Amino acid sequence: MRFMFVGDSCTIGQAGDHTWRYRMWQHLEAALPGRYEIVGPRCELYDSGADAPRSHAYADPDFPAPARRHLAGWGEGWLHMAPLIGETVTATGADVLLVSLGLIDLGFYTNSSQTAENVRAFVAAARTANPRVRVVVMPVIPNVRAGYDAPFAAECERFNELLAKAVADLDTATSPLLLATAPESYDLDTDTYDGTHPGPSGEHKLAAAFASAMHQAWGLGAPYEDRATPARASG
Repeated sequence: MRFMFVGDSCTIGQAGDHTWRYRMWQHLEAALPGRYEIVGPRCELYDSGADAPRSHAYADPDFPAPARRHLAGWGEGWLHMAPLIGETVTATGADVLLVSLGLIDLGFYTNSSQTAENVRAFVAAARTANPRVRVVVMPVIPNVRAGYDAPFAAECERFNELLAKAVADLDTATSPLLLATAPESYDLDTDTYDGTHPGPSGEHKLAAAFASAMHQAWGLGAPYEDRATPARASG
């Protein structure tokens, strides 16, 4: 079974991060040993301090290269991924898409209604490439901007409602579409390192949300086990 991570800055991570992708790789190693593959056209982290905004400085240098694959980008959202997903699913043979998008769309590019339309376009393109593709979607999670920007917070709330409706409308037996439950007790002070991007505990909570959704709804994998790791490296 081929898994592909699709996301924005919270998914790609930046130099020194473990990333929730790393936590999910650890989970898949334990839950589906020898029965899965991580696919995607990219493998890098973002590096804001480098001439080229790409880095391979993961917090764990032993994170295997094949497991680093993804389709995520700093500053990229549903708007950017909808045109890419069809060709990427075709090229990689992805069976399961784990998607965390929306925050960057609502913050800079599209309103909640427009973003929801891009969700539907994304799902249609993925299914054209693989009619049996499974998709797990994460709602927009808590973030620091929503705490001081009331119109943005309202758009996040409305988009999450529209996302839930899209999932209900588009879910089929042939190509299941699943809405993950946003992490419980997600604390911006302890689960992120800047009010938006997940630190170690936040990474575990995001990975656990995806793993729990798949296990509970599809019987895929196993309950998530939080594997303790050191804090995020600096730099």
